[in-house]
Amino acid sequence: MEELRVIISGGGTGGHIFPAVSIANAVKALRPDAKILFVGALGRMEMQRVPAAGYEIKGLPICGFDRKNLLKNFKVLYKIWKSQRMAKQIIKDFKPQVAVGVGGYASGPTLNKAAAMGIPCLIQEQNSYAGVTNKLLAKKAAKICVAYEGMERFFPADKIILTGNPVRQALLDTKISREDAIKTFGLDPAKKTILLVGGSLGARTVNESVLQHLDLVKAADAQFIWQTGKYYSAEIAKRLKGQNIPNLVVTDFITDMGAAYKAADLVISRAGASSISEFCLIGKPVILVPSPNVAEDHQTKNALALANRDAAIYVKDADAPATLLELAIKTVADAQKLQSLSENVLKLALPDSADIIAKEVIKLAGK
Repeated sequence: MEELRVIISGGGTGGHIFPAVSIANAVKALRPDAKILFVGALGRMEMQRVPAAGYEIKGLPICGFDRKNLLKNFKVLYKIWKSQRMAKQIIKDFKPQVAVGVGGYASGPTLNKAAAMGIPCLIQEQNSYAGVTNKLLAKKAAKICVAYEGMERFFPADKIILTGNPVRQALLDTKISREDAIKTFGLDPAKKTILLVGGSLGARTVNESVLQHLDLVKAADAQFIWQTGKYYSAEIAKRLKGQNIPNLVVTDFITDMGAAYKAADLVISRAGASSISEFCLIGKPVILVPSPNVAEDHQTKNALALANRDAAIYVKDADAPATLLELAIKTVADAQKLQSLSENVLKLALPDSADIIAKEVIKLAGK
């Protein structure tokens, strides 16, 4: 059997990196002999996260266009040209039989060059609204793995496979009970628990929604686990100084998300594709507050895909500071609402995504 060699490219955010690593792990589980090389963007999160997951990564000097300052784009064009040349060299040296793109800057030049060199390409689109890079790559891709129905409006129908998004395996494998999970946060298992997460960097709106209503937090019969994000933690610590709120646990980063989700009766979250896939698989009731600062507003489209099926509650970013906390406290006390949200979100789950995608990758490599 010929040695299997795979390039996986993309990144920029956790939402691209988790699926990429999950796909790599699934390929390795099926073909332990596989050699896998990642290609990312220099200075972005993948350059740390991928080696931490045990894989080699090469960085390209690529970045996005500056839509505000057009003169800066000469530099961007140069970086794209340089990245294309570097990608070509990486592919020549590594000799992959298949290339996988997960979205994000680096996947553009890498998959363009791979396709031009006759290497079959597979792209994975996490969102319900396709990103620019993937739309451009779709013509050249042999297979396109998607997480939502109705993606024919972006991609050729004959290439699409509905696989769902690969999620962090640790979340699904967590064995901890709800009671023990709550105790790890020093809280009371008898009380309803609301978890607020703003992604790895934090979400200003979610944080403001809490800070403006600390009186509601104190008075609530529920308890709160609040992940502020590293970016905002110092400022928030300052604003909470001298406040004694025993039913509120504040942390900048949660290492064990499996335990945090287990502890939560209700989650408040941004509407990134990876997070949504996680809520579907674990059946978590969730209030989604889409970030308005993402390309093509795809988080709102992700959130509505769930809200329209009564599988999540949608709160607009602009409305959150005024309404979010009150709504969360009311929802967590409504056992029937929590039950129906949980049942409806589970119906949307697509399990075994990473495995299904890995099998497609191996099939393409054999062609």
